[in-house]
Amino acid sequence: MTAISVKRALARPAQHPEHDAVDADVLTREHAPVVTELKTLLGDDRVLDHPLDIVRYATDASPYRLIPQVVVRPHDVDEVRRLLAWARRTGHGLTFRAAGTSLNGQAQSDDVLVDVREFWRGWEVLDDGRRFRCRPGEITARANLRLARHGRKLGPDPASSGAACIGGVLANNASGMTCGVKNNAYHTIDQVTIVLASGTVVDTSAPDADERLRAAEPELVDELMRIRADIAADDELVARLRRKFSIKNTSGYHLDAFLDGETPVEILKRLVVGSEGTLGFIADTVWNTVPFGRRHTAAFFRFPSLRAAAAAVPGLNDAGAQAVELLDAASIRSACEVEGAPAWMRTLADDAEDAAILTELRSDDPDELAAFEQRVMDQIGDEIVEGAFTHDAAVSGGYWRVRSGLLAMVGAARPAGTTLITEDVCVPPADLADACEDLEAMLVRHGFAGAVNGHASAGNMHFYLYLDASQPDQVATYRAFMEDLVALICDKYDGSLKGEHGTGRNMAPYITREWGETAVAMMWRVKRALDPQGILGPGVFLNTDPEVTFKDLKTMPTVSHDLDPCIECGFCEPVCPSRHVTTTPRQRIALQREMARQGWSGQVEGELVDEYEYAAVNMCAGDSSCAVACPVDIDTGHAMKRIRRDAYSPAAQRVGDQVAKHWGPISKGARGLIGTAGVARRVIGDTGLTAITDAMRAIISKDLMPGWLPEMPQAAKRVPETSRDGAEAVFFAACINRIFGPSRKAPDQTNATHALVRLAERSGHPLWIPDDIDGDCCGTIWQSKGLDAGNRRMAAKVCEDMYRWSDGGRLPIVVDASSCTLGVTREIVDHLDEEHRAMHAKLTIVDAITWVLDTVVPDLPTHDRERRAVIHPTCSMNSLGIADDLQRLAGEVADDVVLPVVHTCCATAGDRGFLHPELTEHATIEEMEEVRSCGADLFLSGNRTCELGLEHDSGEPYESVLIALERLTRPQHLRPTAATPQR
Repeated sequence: MTAISVKRALARPAQHPEHDAVDADVLTREHAPVVTELKTLLGDDRVLDHPLDIVRYATDASPYRLIPQVVVRPHDVDEVRRLLAWARRTGHGLTFRAAGTSLNGQAQSDDVLVDVREFWRGWEVLDDGRRFRCRPGEITARANLRLARHGRKLGPDPASSGAACIGGVLANNASGMTCGVKNNAYHTIDQVTIVLASGTVVDTSAPDADERLRAAEPELVDELMRIRADIAADDELVARLRRKFSIKNTSGYHLDAFLDGETPVEILKRLVVGSEGTLGFIADTVWNTVPFGRRHTAAFFRFPSLRAAAAAVPGLNDAGAQAVELLDAASIRSACEVEGAPAWMRTLADDAEDAAILTELRSDDPDELAAFEQRVMDQIGDEIVEGAFTHDAAVSGGYWRVRSGLLAMVGAARPAGTTLITEDVCVPPADLADACEDLEAMLVRHGFAGAVNGHASAGNMHFYLYLDASQPDQVATYRAFMEDLVALICDKYDGSLKGEHGTGRNMAPYITREWGETAVAMMWRVKRALDPQGILGPGVFLNTDPEVTFKDLKTMPTVSHDLDPCIECGFCEPVCPSRHVTTTPRQRIALQREMARQGWSGQVEGELVDEYEYAAVNMCAGDSSCAVACPVDIDTGHAMKRIRRDAYSPAAQRVGDQVAKHWGPISKGARGLIGTAGVARRVIGDTGLTAITDAMRAIISKDLMPGWLPEMPQAAKRVPETSRDGAEAVFFAACINRIFGPSRKAPDQTNATHALVRLAERSGHPLWIPDDIDGDCCGTIWQSKGLDAGNRRMAAKVCEDMYRWSDGGRLPIVVDASSCTLGVTREIVDHLDEEHRAMHAKLTIVDAITWVLDTVVPDLPTHDRERRAVIHPTCSMNSLGIADDLQRLAGEVADDVVLPVVHTCCATAGDRGFLHPELTEHATIEEMEEVRSCGADLFLSGNRTCELGLEHDSGEPYESVLIALERLTRPQHLRPTAATPQR
């Protein structure tokens, strides 16, 4: 593909640019003084100044959009200190951003944006899990997975835990669904390392931390103690602080830090919580963890109305519920199609006013769970329309998917071209029923959808507004609504304008209305003491502009029907294979939206399209992991494949069609080339082969011609002979297993196809490989490249052949590579006509891992196991829902099975890892760190090309779990020994 072809694929009729389109000066940003200074200061690789980088970092989960002058990515504390010194000297502002899941604009800047996610990972379990150390770029859910092994978890559990980073959780005082107030970041942080605006580093865990701080910052220490004394002397302010922070509250600074901490360091440790990066940079954290509870009971109760549900909350609190999540009728309708949602949600009438509560308690004591269930039914049983407690993790997992994905699902339902604004207020729990009714009425009065939900046990209500920021009348409506909202929450209920999302830009003008002049004056004293020049988070939090709420609201131009539902929440980013090297799914969509803002024309749009080819289209693995992570199933990988399809000329599509037509001899030729290359390797080595393929790629195309990897195996052996007579299933031997042999480092040269045939025979469940299988393929090759004509041809052929081989669907079909299983079960369907779809519907197709686990394992002889195996579930296994089958089958070959906490797609993606090895090398960075440290004897997966990519990244001989099982169940004299040569 060339840039011109991608331009054709992204071409749209020119239109009028939006008012918030990026200015043309982004094209010359690399020459701006701020950029050249920072490159001199930190190095070119720490500074992002390309138009594509500027635009992709201008997006987060909030309704705001500011265009940074430059993005910097410091690697360590020393670089942060140098950056701060530069900002003090030049007057530039620094805004810290981790995951970009912030909802109120606190991670955005029109000056210098500082990425503290990419190079700020790292963790350590302390005191058998009772404490946990981690750096600010660590993802919250991954921290909890590491702690789960110790029966512990972090206190804060925001719905965005799968993407939100620890630094943001602390900086926003995030709480979430089960932590209430007592287990939020403020109350569970143990120690922090802070880099102050002055460059002073404060490690609060140091025994002499206060002495060090006084020696470095005597004026700061004195001012902090004066503020403490002034607050303590104001009885009215003390009472207000205690009352306001008894419920969820992230509006303004945590001035109660001056009541809870006695020394400057103790005050500072608490004060940075919820400060949204405006008081210092949090470089390291240590948390006090909370028990996880290995057992649970959960219920999704239906109530006749929102008031009835809200009125039940005090009873659930009294019963000891850890979670009480409230959903009104509009929220229920938005989430009714989520897998695992209670069936009644899908039958709710349009005019129904029902509501629901999701409640849960976790404990290690089953008697405690039973007693809780009884207390709940005694308290509120008469009010419940339907619903019962469950201990089934799969059932309760469905309930939690409904709740945790609600933000994105409500956002996906918004009208085209509108932005989602989510607000987050809190009232005393006793006032919740009245406040819910008042809030719903206010939403309707201003013409907004009346969707209200939230963490009801804490009186925390979330609701959503749809806004087209390009329409002044809609912005005026939003302004009027905000005035009424502030009056309702502050004047009637004396509640919190922000319960847990942080103040950010949208509530900045209203802090004084909530807190009063005295408290806000104290907040300004804190800010001036710690950041006298105002270089940290300028415009965030304390902002003197009364209009900031209504400025820089982003437009959301439409780009395509499948991408428009994206609210830019970022849930997809942690699983994206290209997240560390180019762009993420959220950024791919944001970049297309900027092209639309540019009117699909002009210099900026042209530059973005040129950069988009490599950074977004070519570097997308197309693995659809993003769709699994996305609460509304947005498949950005599919969209990139569509661009690849549209980028090809008709002539290229005809070539793809001919390749599909003649796939039999072509696949045999590929196998022969691998064999020839194996001979050549012995003569010219991997270096020589790399040079030859690189030269060919330069002539043909780097995105069409694969490169050579040192891990390339020998060619596969011919498929074994089998018989149809007596066969229990058809064996669709994947062409990747017919082409690629096992790793040269493997104990022996058995491949997955031969292993599966032997396992089937050994267990008395024989398989049959059709004699004419050579011309068939799952179609993934054509589908991933967007070669539509070839895809349709191969889809029809493989469907017809499978129908014939299986005797019209009588015999099941077993596939020995997970990506191919996904291809023939799901991905070919969209390319079939009605006649072939009818054939396909009669087929029973199963992955070999699942078939072996269910059919073969019970009839295998007793066998030895290895000590430890590490496994990699492929993205296709996750899409098929069989990742657990891999783990269970691995348990048949090893006593200890290690599933790395981070096991995202390896990005080999068929041949994409050979085309762009930098993609797979970056995709598995975190996973390989754990793999190298676990001391495994076996390295197992279930897809040959993925195994090649994993070997490239780890240096270890990844193989199919089927091969390991076959090897361990052989007669002893046929097993490889330590003396077996490894080539």
